[in-house]
Amino acid sequence: MSSSTASRARAAPRAADLVAKVVRPEIRALDPYHVAKAEGMVKLDAMENPHPVPGPLHARMEAALHRVAVNRYPDGSADAARAALRHAIGIPPGLEIMLGNGSDELIQIVASALASPGAAMLAPDPSFVMYRRSALLAGMRFVGVALTSDFGLDRAAMLSAIERERPALVFIAYPNNPTGNLFARDDVEAILNAAPGLVVVDEAYYAFAEASFLPDLGRRPNLLVIRTVSKVGMAGLRLGYAVGAQEWMAELEKVRPPYNVNALTQAAAVELLRDTGWIEEQAASIRAERSRVVSALRRLPDTTVFATQTNFVLVRVRNADTLFEGLKARRILVKNVNGWHPLLANCLRITIGTPEENERLLAACNELCR
Repeated sequence: MSSSTASRARAAPRAADLVAKVVRPEIRALDPYHVAKAEGMVKLDAMENPHPVPGPLHARMEAALHRVAVNRYPDGSADAARAALRHAIGIPPGLEIMLGNGSDELIQIVASALASPGAAMLAPDPSFVMYRRSALLAGMRFVGVALTSDFGLDRAAMLSAIERERPALVFIAYPNNPTGNLFARDDVEAILNAAPGLVVVDEAYYAFAEASFLPDLGRRPNLLVIRTVSKVGMAGLRLGYAVGAQEWMAELEKVRPPYNVNALTQAAAVELLRDTGWIEEQAASIRAERSRVVSALRRLPDTTVFATQTNFVLVRVRNADTLFEGLKARRILVKNVNGWHPLLANCLRITIGTPEENERLLAACNELCR
């Protein structure tokens, strides 16, 4: 090796130096979104529906998947899947549906479309972590407005922040995650009336709350509703959908990546949405189990169980870290949200599982909370 070659090799920058030079500082400061490994665990950490797809429906889905030409790109507009959703949830003419790789992608698409220089995203806090993260990734200012001590919307604080910040985008989780409660409808309506930009109502848990802003879409031009099929038995499909006015969708479609919903997901969704009776039956079963689990948890010493209209329950205990580790040692995985926000001190978020899974959870809690 010549001396000049050796000199150039010595001068070559390290990868770490290049990363520090070109990656945005706010990205370098982020932690990756880690998903806990759950093999061999009672999995009560991710708000999934614990029940499998009914056998006959599963067989129809398998047959449809066998017909998918995986050597070809999927339908870029996902027409059949969108039509199945329109029929399943009764979307009227004049409103459009856009599909995403889960609702997470749709949140990111909306944030990217509205992230003009200096634009702000506003949301209650604590709420779904992807709002803040999507704002950061899109380059928007994120404005969090603290919930009240009982996890309600602080209407005065929200309206004051809207007046001060003039946000291009407001996110409202309805019901809220991780607190589980359904905000007062008139508080949400006040925000819709005051917001100068788009208000996205995220209804990921609509099946368990039996409340929705979908009927309001036709008369509120600044409203968009986002949902996912993940909580109603199809988490593995990674399919979310946004419903709103054609004018909004025309712009959001410019941001949506091509072929963002794969062919297997599209084919499976068409079959699984032909009849939604199974979804309603399983949601009713989960709601019944939720009542039983909440009643049992409320009998534990030094435990506060918060009202929920989701498929999970938030509980405050003496020491969330200790109980979390104790449950994990017994092969039960829940979500420890202690430290996420001051309002969540010593809180665990527990997904409602099958009756057998819930019995294991309650037995372990009774043992650990003595």
